[in-house]
Amino acid sequence: MIKLLLGIDLLRRDIMAIKATSKKPLFGNRRSHALNATRHTQKLNLQNVTLSDGTKVKVTAREAKKYRKDIKEDEE
Repeated sequence: MIKLLLGIDLLRRDIMAIKATSKKPLFGNRRSHALNATRHTQKLNLQNVTLSDGTKVKVTAREAKKYRKDIKEDEE
């Protein structure tokens, strides 16, 4: 049973993208007019990027933009 679950996990890992960023979400408070404080998270803008060797990676939008710019410069 464990081998079967591990096999499924390995297959799922090939399909899903690997998270390749060290950034963390930001935390803060939302403030109402009555000055009530409610915890709030500002999540990352993760994008799926396929590298030139075919691996799928999840990176932030800023890193994806840099990667696409580098590829475009290499082609020219």
